[in-house]
Amino acid sequence: MPVFGAILAQISAEIPLKTSRSLKDMFHLLVAYNGWDDAAGTLKRSRVYIEEDDTVGSKFYSNGKLDGSKLKEDPALLVSETGTYGPQFARVANITDIRLGYDKVSIQYTIDNSIPTISNDELSVALSLGKYDLKHTCWTVYDLDLYKILLQNQQKRAISPKIFSLEESYPQDENLISIMMPFGAEFDSIYKTLEKATTSLGFSCLRADNIWEHHTIIQDIVTIIARAKVVICDCSGKNPNVFYEAGIAHAIGKEVIFITQSKQDVPFDLQHLRYIHYLPNSEGLNKLSESLKKKLQDRRLMWI
Repeated sequence: MPVFGAILAQISAEIPLKTSRSLKDMFHLLVAYNGWDDAAGTLKRSRVYIEEDDTVGSKFYSNGKLDGSKLKEDPALLVSETGTYGPQFARVANITDIRLGYDKVSIQYTIDNSIPTISNDELSVALSLGKYDLKHTCWTVYDLDLYKILLQNQQKRAISPKIFSLEESYPQDENLISIMMPFGAEFDSIYKTLEKATTSLGFSCLRADNIWEHHTIIQDIVTIIARAKVVICDCSGKNPNVFYEAGIAHAIGKEVIFITQSKQDVPFDLQHLRYIHYLPNSEGLNKLSESLKKKLQDRRLMWI
């Protein structure tokens, strides 16, 4: 699966499917001036806009009265009025109890924090709401699949680079290790050391100048980062390209191992991460090889 597709698959996995419904795909939209508490809330009965003579609203009536048991069957979105001090995003909740009084409606619910929120602005676009629809305390029902709306909204938020394509990248190769280091003859012996160490453990090893699959080098670099199980980045010399590549690897969730000839070459933002320090001589490269093999062997145990 392409990396971008994998991102969307991960997002969709975070949004559960509704497994059973007695009604069609519907959800409640509950708007309150300053938002809703974590477990319960109230609103005036006159602000419940669920009418028996409406095609959608009639499904929530029994014997001419609103039926609390039917109201509990569908999910709810809890949202503050737009422009107030309440949180400007909606949360998904499951209604657990409803008390329909003459003047007031009391609701108890459980908020599902595992489902991503949707902002007021995003919600307005998704539901094609008017300018003032979220500026009015009320309870309405929408004949729409809430989870599909949330998934589509998350897909719009997903990363879509303009300089390179993640869609063109290949599925991850569980045995591939990609090497990010400065181009230069002085790094050839270091690359050979890394290659020998990784292949001795059954991995394959690549760096960007070993492949030519695209017209632009950045796409080749992104491809081998996306395909790799592990990315090794050599910070020696504070090479900006290596830092850029490390950022890409972190952004798409790759495991990164940093190596460097000088502790001072590790940027401040990365100093909290462990790295392998080595010297570019025979003894130093031998130590680099052993340290890298130990780290990969430890990582491999964690992957099992």
